[in-house]
Amino acid sequence: MSDPNPNLEAAAAMATTVPQAAALGFSMVSAGDARGVMHVPWREDLTADGEGGSLASGVVTSIIDHCCGMAVTAARNQRLPTATLDLRIDFLRSPSPRSGVSVEAHCYAMTSAVAFVRAHAWDNDPADPIATAQAAFMLSGAPAPGTGAAG
Repeated sequence: MSDPNPNLEAAAAMATTVPQAAALGFSMVSAGDARGVMHVPWREDLTADGEGGSLASGVVTSIIDHCCGMAVTAARNQRLPTATLDLRIDFLRSPSPRSGVSVEAHCYAMTSAVAFVRAHAWDNDPADPIATAQAAFMLSGAPAPGTGAAG
């Protein structure tokens, strides 16, 4: 039996233990190789008024940011805190009514201080995105809370 990967466990925990993610119903689909995939199901209380039952753009923004952070966590050799420095999202269209949204993020480059991530979000077909994103995250050298590091 192989040892569990603490980075992937940390990435998975991001989908369920962060209060905002838990409240919005995020779930991890997969993580590894500097990538993360998350999903948020459609819920009526997460829709935008006047948009015909589509998930609100704030929910889409939140899962994109969260999934980008998960990709950074999956890319690092140890779990360390990150902070969003820059997040640019190009919204291409609204999600289809009554459809959940999935996001795939890839941490494609990292310096000692900054991680760079690209992501795309879709509702029914990954080839028909609802949004694309480019992000930069500040990397901290201090262990993340709850990782068992002395502090």
